[in-house]
Amino acid sequence: MNKKKHKRLSYKERVIIETLLDEKKSKSYISKKLKRSRSTIGREINKWIFNPEDKYDAKLADWYAKDTYLNKRNLDKIGTYKKLQIYVYRGLLKHWSPEQISGRIKIDYPNDPIMTISHEAIYQHIYAHRQTKLNRKLIALLPYHKSTRRRANAYSKRKTRIKNQTSIEDRPKHIETREEVGHWEGDLVIGKGQKSAIGTNVERKTRYVIISKLKDRKSKTVTTEFYKDLKPLPKKLKKTMTYDNGMEMAQHESFTNKTGMMVYFAHPYSSWERGTNENTNGLIRRFFPKGTDFNKISKQQLKIVQNKLNNRPRKVLNYKTPAEVLALEYY
Repeated sequence: MNKKKHKRLSYKERVIIETLLDEKKSKSYISKKLKRSRSTIGREINKWIFNPEDKYDAKLADWYAKDTYLNKRNLDKIGTYKKLQIYVYRGLLKHWSPEQISGRIKIDYPNDPIMTISHEAIYQHIYAHRQTKLNRKLIALLPYHKSTRRRANAYSKRKTRIKNQTSIEDRPKHIETREEVGHWEGDLVIGKGQKSAIGTNVERKTRYVIISKLKDRKSKTVTTEFYKDLKPLPKKLKKTMTYDNGMEMAQHESFTNKTGMMVYFAHPYSSWERGTNENTNGLIRRFFPKGTDFNKISKQQLKIVQNKLNNRPRKVLNYKTPAEVLALEYY
């Protein structure tokens, strides 16, 4: 009597699963197509598809299966608890940052000590074996997908980059509530080869965005263009600016003198402290994907995108548009 052997799903089969799922085929149909049991297909799909918006990725699923088989002994928390591992990987597939995954899991599993993880632990898990195929795939799913990760304080210990910075820790706490208008978050969106950029400023309460055309990334250029674009706004809409640690804001004191807006600097590598701006930059990337040469993009083209973003309904604003909410603040 021959002993029946368990045959694992192959990469080719997983590609077929991904293709048929994209075609809205049922699990029963897929199992018949692959001549596999429905339970085998169901377990594979249910591992990755939890909500309607979730995506099955054949490459990630195959690398995950091989990595799990070859590395039975993982000592970190993500490797130890498969339910947590799938949640983290599923979040990365949805292009969530480790910070967003860490924050969201507390809402989805408020009383489960296993289902809790810090963003730093997620980064450490991803970069622990960055040379493997699985981890290269995970790195590619990160917002900035850098192959190496530098310590947050590695540069700051050697050199003070911007003089007379005021930390976000000293920013008035009421700004966090978003109940008051006039508090902005600023950043640059970098173009092809790091040789061009545009400036973005987003108002925290209304999500209204202003996109600035920049001829270069020098601090004088950036602060001057920001000032020009913010100047038409009434004083009550210009109170503070929260920025990252880019050298383009080195002349923040001059910017404050011109606008009356106090500039606060977020901690290094802490993009979630300017989450509104980071999210908006992601929306802008839909119009100007990575590799765009912003030197070839006109100011008129930028204003078209700005108007589209400011006139689209936002769930966070109860489906009002940023332009509508900002207009209410004028009166």
